Amino acid sequence: MRTHLRSQTHFVVDRGLGVPLPLPVLLVIGTVAAAVVGQGGYYPPVRTLVTALAGTALLAALWVRPWTRDEAWLLVACGALAGWAVVRAAMDGSVTAAVPTVATLGCVVSVLTVLRRADTAQREICATIATGVGAAVALSGWIGVAWRIQPLASAADDRLWRASSTLTYANAAAALLGALSVLSIALLLARPASLLRATTAYLLMVGLGATLSRAGLLSALVGLVVLGLLAGVRSAARTVAPVALGAAIAVGGLVPSVPVVAQPRPLVAVLAMATGLAIALGGTRLPRRIRPIAVLGATVAAGVLLAMLVLPSRGMDVLTGSRATLTSPTRTDSAKAAWRLVADHPLLGVGPGRAAFTWALPDGRIATGRYAHNEYLQILVEFGALGFVLLLGVLVAIVVTVRRGRPVASSPLLWAGATAALAAVFVHSGLDFLWQLPVVPLTGALLAGLAGPAIPPSSALPAVMEDQ
Repeated sequence: MRTHLRSQTHFVVDRGLGVPLPLPVLLVIGTVAAAVVGQGGYYPPVRTLVTALAGTALLAALWVRPWTRDEAWLLVACGALAGWAVVRAAMDGSVTAAVPTVATLGCVVSVLTVLRRADTAQREICATIATGVGAAVALSGWIGVAWRIQPLASAADDRLWRASSTLTYANAAAALLGALSVLSIALLLARPASLLRATTAYLLMVGLGATLSRAGLLSALVGLVVLGLLAGVRSAARTVAPVALGAAIAVGGLVPSVPVVAQPRPLVAVLAMATGLAIALGGTRLPRRIRPIAVLGATVAAGVLLAMLVLPSRGMDVLTGSRATLTSPTRTDSAKAAWRLVADHPLLGVGPGRAAFTWALPDGRIATGRYAHNEYLQILVEFGALGFVLLLGVLVAIVVTVRRGRPVASSPLLWAGATAALAAVFVHSGLDFLWQLPVVPLTGALLAGLAGPAIPPSSALPAVMEDQ
């Protein structure tokens, strides 16, 4: 009876691809997609849905293949942090305050557990679908800026329109798009002539640029550097260059529409988008001998024309005045306020959901915030040194899982791309409050699962073909 039930929980997702996806993997994809569509999963209704989907995926995966001994470290690490969250919340008289943390950790365990039981072909399809979802997010954010459509774009500080897509928070969108951009480049490396993969990578980079997130750009750059070190600097650079140059042209076309005080220029944005796409695709289709000259020549010509339009615009003045700098007073002031709370509550923290940061503005007003722009510091503030040590345990368990996946990876480029993208998530998590939106930890878990070691093929999740 149990064997029969197992066979009924798996089916084909796409005969055209020739790769059947088991139900748990489909549920993982659905979990991430639900979080993407539902404002990152920040609000309770969608968070509940995301947790339920992830939990169902976990149960379906464990029904076929129970936990293995080498998964114990991750389970213990996540369980310990979740347990401390409950205890710390109970000390404040409100156990429910620990629910978001416990739910997020449960989703991370679920995604990693499911992908451990997927074979290489299933993982590659999962990665392709994930980058496709990211491309849709990127395109919607670009449309939001070009046509001033809320909430696909938001006016930050009443000065700049920035892409936020369905996540409704530009920096979270940047974290998602930055990581998936790195993964998409790795997929393109594996199949350089693929127009679909080149287009996906291009859209992801355009969407990342449209968020105007400095932290997002920095973390994506770190991820690309890591990818180059893992997959080969020369081949990675050849693949990235035309896509990045085309994306730069497209983002430049958005500049006139960015300032709140200016009128949107969607026609300029569309022309720049089309030109950038031609440059990106030309880098994959032209003969190798003429490819660098053609791409560079087209980029220079398009760049000169675009510069003549953009440089004198009000958009460039506003953009350079607010984004072309590495300083961020809000981040600096909130970090100082956070460290003051750490000094007052070093061991146990202030409790989950109880962080409140205050600082004085130059004009004498008092600013307040709930989140430090640094998730590692946020954990230290809310859960104290004990919680921070437990967090390090979770991160170490994830790193060990990824490291164990390298020697046995059937697709080295997929492993390299997922690892590099995960590095981008880790970096960006130290620069923004991202883990409050479940979509970001879910994406990190997805990347770790893609890079982690797979269980033996004989024990992998089966997928039964539908009756013809």
